[in-house]
Order: sequence, then C-alpha cells, then structure tokens
Amino acid sequence: MDLDGVLAEIRAQVEPSIGRGAVADYIPGLASVDPHQFAMTVAMNDGAVHSIGDSDVRFSVQSISKVFTLALVMARDSNDVWQRVGREPSGSPFNSLLQLDQEAGIPRNPFINAGALVVTDRLHRLTGDARSALCDLVRTESGVPEIGGDEAVARSESERGHRIAAMAHLLASYDNLECPVDEVLEQYFWQCSLSMSCRELALAGGWLARNGFRAHGSRLLSLSQTKRLNAVMLTCGTYDAAGEFAYRVGVPAKSGVGGGILAVIPGVCTICVWSPALGPSGNSTAGVAALDLFTTLTGWSIF
Repeated sequence: MDLDGVLAEIRAQVEPSIGRGAVADYIPGLASVDPHQFAMTVAMNDGAVHSIGDSDVRFSVQSISKVFTLALVMARDSNDVWQRVGREPSGSPFNSLLQLDQEAGIPRNPFINAGALVVTDRLHRLTGDARSALCDLVRTESGVPEIGGDEAVARSESERGHRIAAMAHLLASYDNLECPVDEVLEQYFWQCSLSMSCRELALAGGWLARNGFRAHGSRLLSLSQTKRLNAVMLTCGTYDAAGEFAYRVGVPAKSGVGGGILAVIPGVCTICVWSPALGPSGNSTAGVAALDLFTTLTGWSIF
C-alpha cells in the first residue's frame, strides 16, 4: 500500500477542518498555540515510518501521557490498579467532580482526570519518581533521549489547576491516594506537560501494536495486558466522545487537549495525528477527521 499517497490524500481532504474549533486556552501555556497546524505519522511494525505535515514539531501531549503511565503501573502492579479505578466510559466531562463524589472516590476509568491521578499516585509509590519512569519509557521507545516536559506549561497548569487539585483532595478524602496530595499534583502536571512530536509519539507507542513488545524486543506488557489496555483506549480514550470515535474510526486511541491523538491498529502500526483546534469534547477536529479517513482508505481497523 502507498501510505505516503494515503497521507497526502488525507492532508488534502482534511484541509477544511484544520483550525476549526478552539485551542485549550483554559491552560495558559496552550492558549497561544497556532491552531492551523497539522501533522500525521504512521509507524509500522516492520520499522517503516511515514509522515506528513509538521510531524517533527513538538506539542504538549497532555492526556496521551496517561497511556504510558498506566502501562508502567500495569507492568509492575499486575491487575491491582483496577481495585482503585474502573474501566467504564464516564459519559461525563473528563473533569467531573460530581461523578467522582457520587461513586465514593473510585474514578470511572484511568483516562479521565481523576483516574489518571490515581494511576500517577500508584506509579509514584511504586517507583519513587513517576516523572523519571515516564521519561525513561518514552525516550527509550522513541530513541530520542532529550524528550522532556515543558516547564512553562506545567507551571501554568499548576497555577490554574484548581479543579484538578480539588479532585486530588477528594480522592484523598476517600483514601484513594497513597502519596501526599502535593506530590501527586506535581507529578501529574509535569506528566501532562510532556512535549513530543507526532513522529516521537508514534514510535514511543509502538508496543501497543506489537502485543506489548518494546522496540528492542523485551516485553513491557503481556499479550493479555496489551489487549486490555487497547480495549480501555477504545472505550474510554477520547473523553465523552468515545462512542462516536469508535463508530467513525474503529481503533483504540487516546487523545489529549494539546490536539494530539495516538491511535493503534494492533499487529500493524501506531498512528499519531496532531492539530491543535479542538471540538466540544476536547478532541482534535482535524485529527478525528484524518483518522476516520485513514481507516476508510486503508481498510485497517479492529472491526
């Protein structure tokens, strides 16, 4: 298949969607990002990489980082994390406090904010430094040792993150945090500020398409664990639009309000698309359209 030709056709067809929506200006560090940018990278399991657009421009990965922290916890903690966080779509905004309180401090899934706080807390307890564990993983898998967080974005999120802080304190009130709240918040805000390009993210997530095998052949997750992580991405990875995304695109994916989406075709490839303007649910408008076209033009999906 001529994937370079497919990407060129996608780029032409999504042109009207690029810039449609709004950047995540409630995070000051993201408010000034140019919404008229677009990139897409396909990293094949055989090592081939195909890209188009601004694929080497780094952006704030935000919630896409939650896939990597969850994998690190699952690798160390087996299934114990699922005693503290569920696996169901939330049906509510990703920052809902009401649902968390109504359900006794057990977040619906690990990809909404409350669930990610629990996962970060567990990773920090298991490793002593969740930030370093996350960095080590994405640097090794992408082959890019200088990947790191954007301190300005982390600082702006910390200064404005009152709702996230409220969630952390609510979780602690239900005894669902092991580490001090301030430590968990610091780790969480840094995690969301991780800055990577489409190419780097597609390569870093390759183990999702390789049944849990890392780039150099060792296992990160078992076959069963990888299947389950991909399943949670399919049902919960695109906020409260997961059903619509599954209907349109048909692959596991995790989005972030920085405009990125990391998608997986198990056994074939990982795909990262980035365009900063977001739709109502916090997913990249052009990114969703591009992935819809990709699975349509290639015929690759999990269905």
